Amino acid sequence: MAVCTGGASRPTAGALRLVEGRSVRPTCVDVEGYAASMFAYCPYLEASMVRGMTGWTVYEIVPGAHREAVEVELFHVAVQAAEWVRPLMRRRHGALACENIVILGNAADADHSEVMAWPHWALKHLYGPVGVMFGKFAQRARECDRFGRSIPSAPVSFLPVRASVRSRDPQFLHDTPDLAQCLAGADDDGRDVFEHIPCDWKAVRAWAASLPVPQRR
Repeated sequence: MAVCTGGASRPTAGALRLVEGRSVRPTCVDVEGYAASMFAYCPYLEASMVRGMTGWTVYEIVPGAHREAVEVELFHVAVQAAEWVRPLMRRRHGALACENIVILGNAADADHSEVMAWPHWALKHLYGPVGVMFGKFAQRARECDRFGRSIPSAPVSFLPVRASVRSRDPQFLHDTPDLAQCLAGADDDGRDVFEHIPCDWKAVRAWAASLPVPQRR
C-alpha cells in the first residue's frame, strides 16, 4: 500500500529526533500514572494496556528547529503510526490498538499546540473513513470530556492514534458533524488514504485548510 512517506513529503527531515522507540512502558517519560488516571474516561485504555496494545514512541524537537519543519516530521511519523494500527484493527482485540506519539522539547517559533494543529486536523480527516481515530493532547493543557468535566492534564504532549469505536467516537466530534458521520460508518477496505491527494505535505496542508471549520457550540 502506498502512503505519503516518500522523500517528497519530508523535505525537512531532521526536525524530530527519535529518543525512544516504541515501548509499552517508556523509560524516558513517566506516563503510567497519567494513563491509569485516564481509565475512567477511556473505557478501552486499561484493557489495551493490560494486553500490551498501547505503545509509546518518544521524539524530541531538535533545538532550533522551526515550526514548519516540526509539523512535517510530525505528520510523517503519525502516518507511520496510523499504518501500523490499520492491520491490527482486523485482528483479535484489534479495537484495543493504540499508538502514542510523544514530542519533547520546543520549536524555535511555536509551542506544541501549534505544531500539532494542522497535522492532527489533516490526519483525522484522512484516516477517519478507514476507522482510525486521532487525538491531540498538549502538555499541562486543560482538557474536558464530552460532558464538560475536567480530565487529568497530560504530563507530556502527544498524539494518540487508535482504532475508532464507532458507537462512541462520533460523540466526541459534534463540532465536525461530517467527520462524525464518516467515522460512524467507517470501514477499512484497504484503500490508500492519499489516493486523491498528492503525496506531498504542502498539498495535504492546503487540503486540510480547505475543510469546513469546526462548528463551535
